[in-house]
Amino acid sequence: MYKYKKPAVWHYDCSLCYTTPMEKTFTAVALCAVGAEKAVSNEIKKLASKGSALKVDDSLYGRVRFTTDICGLYQALIGLRAADRVLLEAGQFKAMDFDALFEGASCVEWEQLVPKGMGLKVAKVRVNRSQLKAETTIQSMVHKAAAQRLCEKYKMNRLPEPAVNTHVKVAEVRVYIEKDFVSLLLDLSGDPLFKRGYRSEGGAAPLRETTAASILLLSGWKRKFPLYDPFCGSGTILIEAAMYAWDMAPGLGRHFAIEDMLIADTQIEHRVRDEFRAKIDFTRLVRIAGSDDDLRTISIAQSNAARLRDIAEGRDPQHGIRSKNDAPGIELKAVPMKEAASPFADAGFILTNPPYGKRLGDQNAAEEIYKEMAGLSSRFPGWKIAVITDHSGFESFFGKKADFCKEISNGAIPSYFYEYNV
Repeated sequence: MYKYKKPAVWHYDCSLCYTTPMEKTFTAVALCAVGAEKAVSNEIKKLASKGSALKVDDSLYGRVRFTTDICGLYQALIGLRAADRVLLEAGQFKAMDFDALFEGASCVEWEQLVPKGMGLKVAKVRVNRSQLKAETTIQSMVHKAAAQRLCEKYKMNRLPEPAVNTHVKVAEVRVYIEKDFVSLLLDLSGDPLFKRGYRSEGGAAPLRETTAASILLLSGWKRKFPLYDPFCGSGTILIEAAMYAWDMAPGLGRHFAIEDMLIADTQIEHRVRDEFRAKIDFTRLVRIAGSDDDLRTISIAQSNAARLRDIAEGRDPQHGIRSKNDAPGIELKAVPMKEAASPFADAGFILTNPPYGKRLGDQNAAEEIYKEMAGLSSRFPGWKIAVITDHSGFESFFGKKADFCKEISNGAIPSYFYEYNV
């Protein structure tokens, strides 16, 4: 659970040519599921429309690049629903050989980002259509260049290593090389952003929170419409919908890696958190319901929803099974999908992730479930149906061609998002 800390003291090298963090413009990258770029771009634009200094530059394969100030970095970390990570672009340059790569990485002002006493790790390397291809060598070269510069600036022989001292914090860097242009990205998130803090149990093969938020945003659902999930599992889709309806920022209950970086500003962070928390409105009419054929799974979903309320109201989320009275706003029942029926008077959205298929190792069971799902149309007349599954042949078993289909990844699993409009 996030807790306030005393404001940090600012220390800058004069070469940066600015005196306060608000005057500095940063380039950042929001990582997301492939297929969710539009959802993330729209979120950033929505934050910008409310007076934030955020501007989308371009949208790539699983990445959205944007410019902002320090306030906007906190707003992105705390407020983006569909992004998996937010990274700071520490440097960008062209490199067609390893000499150019080392020189470019050495020129980055790492000492303005990474404090003395922190370790450094090149966590990932991605290369596409470039002269440099050996990922392990790229990883080693960037680490050597950055570590050498930090050691020179801090007058150290070597950087601290977490393997030697488990209390050492580590700055994580990612390297993306596209058409010979290198982007060195410093992770500001720490734990992935899908770790909201409300889900202590996820059941079998749970849907990522950020993926659930992505399909919710891509479906076009708004809080004025009812929402139902006949395979609610641990409640991820329903809880993400409740957060969206209540205007609750997903990152309010957690810490971020930026807090340990030299660009951190605790006062601005507190202000951004307070502004997000002030927007939460539990009085809004929310018609969100779901079901699952397993009673224990329903208990888990109720407990996760209760932990969401804990976070929203500034309490440490309590672990273990919770009472359904602790999770108002979401109606949950233990009902098989074949018996699920609309609990609302008017039509709305069915948004679901059938819990079968490659994720659980039973493709035949998945296909039988898809056939049975065809009955949802008659039990939910006039409802829009949106399904995310790892089966590319879902339409043939469901018995109807989707009005819209989009590939979207759920973690490392390629998935497909099918929409049936009414």
